[in-house]
Amino acid sequence: MSLRHALLGLLADHPASGYDLLQRFAGSLANVWSASQTQVYTELTKLAGEGLIAASEEGPRRRKEYALTPDGRTELKEWLRADPARPPARNDMLLRVFFLGGLPRQEALDHLAAIEERARTQYEELVNLENTTEWTGSDFSEYGRLALEWGQRYWTMNRQWAQWAREQITDRATSTE
Repeated sequence: MSLRHALLGLLADHPASGYDLLQRFAGSLANVWSASQTQVYTELTKLAGEGLIAASEEGPRRRKEYALTPDGRTELKEWLRADPARPPARNDMLLRVFFLGGLPRQEALDHLAAIEERARTQYEELVNLENTTEWTGSDFSEYGRLALEWGQRYWTMNRQWAQWAREQITDRATSTE
């Protein structure tokens, strides 16, 4: 996924200013794809230059509202229909877990406990997002809810796995004593 497609997708729902897009990003996509203010505004300039979005005249406080053009809608649909790229084969968390034997057992257990806590926190943030979002019958809301459910299941799995991994290390320590 790229920032350009995330912005095109948000604008397919309805036109918005750069500020509005940043707010929508923070409230919906931040758990899937992060972007800074600079990245968003740089990408909006590129998309406008390519004719994929159109900017309205500047309003108060130099505010511009961006809307998807027909070419932008075509670009978004082509991206949605394309085969997804293979997910990256790199996972920093699992690489560290693979080498936890290089630490004293208690540090390894603490590392796994931190993974478990981070997963619990991320899950709770998604539950809070679910509870504070005004869900409508729109496509954006319906499919956003599906993505939110994936995130909740992902963090639940991470928490359960970290608990299991700590039990494995503890059981191994008990059986070798």
